[in-house]
Amino acid sequence: MPAKILRNTFTVPAPAQAVYEHLIRPESYIGLSPLVVAVHDIQPDSYVAVERFRFLGLKYDNHIRVSLLGTPGKAVWGEVNSPGGVRMAYRFDLTGTPEGTRVDDELHLRTPFGLLGFASGQARKVQLARAGILAERLGASQ
Repeated sequence: MPAKILRNTFTVPAPAQAVYEHLIRPESYIGLSPLVVAVHDIQPDSYVAVERFRFLGLKYDNHIRVSLLGTPGKAVWGEVNSPGGVRMAYRFDLTGTPEGTRVDDELHLRTPFGLLGFASGQARKVQLARAGILAERLGASQ
């Protein structure tokens, strides 16, 4: 299975515990990932996210099971199993800094042959957008 690792590091102007508390709640991912439009079937360590894709005027809602685990104030991680054989492990490591919290955002993507370019392009767009959205959300609450 083809694979790719995507990394992004950014700073959020909020304490690590506040960043953790935001990232550990499934509801926070609505809009934090620009593709996620809803969450449901929330369990203690997982949820189902609805990713909305638009292509050539058509809309497709992709329902994906997302595991969600963490160490308070330190890290949030899990895995995504998407239809079509796309698998992604993610991890947000949180480190307190004088400016707030450094977030090391790492995605490990595995796809069937032929899908890596599309899937990694979508994942990278979401990863880069997440940095700004998270900083905006939590910076406004301080």
